[in-house]
Amino acid sequence: MTAKEKLRQTVEQLSEEEAQEALRYLDERGRPDALTEFLDKGPGDDEPLTPEEEEGMSEARAEIKRGQTVPLEQLRRDLG
Repeated sequence: MTAKEKLRQTVEQLSEEEAQEALRYLDERGRPDALTEFLDKGPGDDEPLTPEEEEGMSEARAEIKRGQTVPLEQLRRDLG
């Protein structure tokens, strides 16, 4: 069974109230939240990066290229 088929099956089992809540969630998922909008409208960071910050960013990018990442769900579990 595909993910869409499972989703359809699950949707059919929802109450009307649960379906309305799920629909609200799906409608809002592409919209930025208030904090994101606030930060996006704010001024950019105009301070230059320090050599340590530049080195840290280079290391992080190299780790990403090597696939040394942590899935979000694992990070949430680790951080509690």
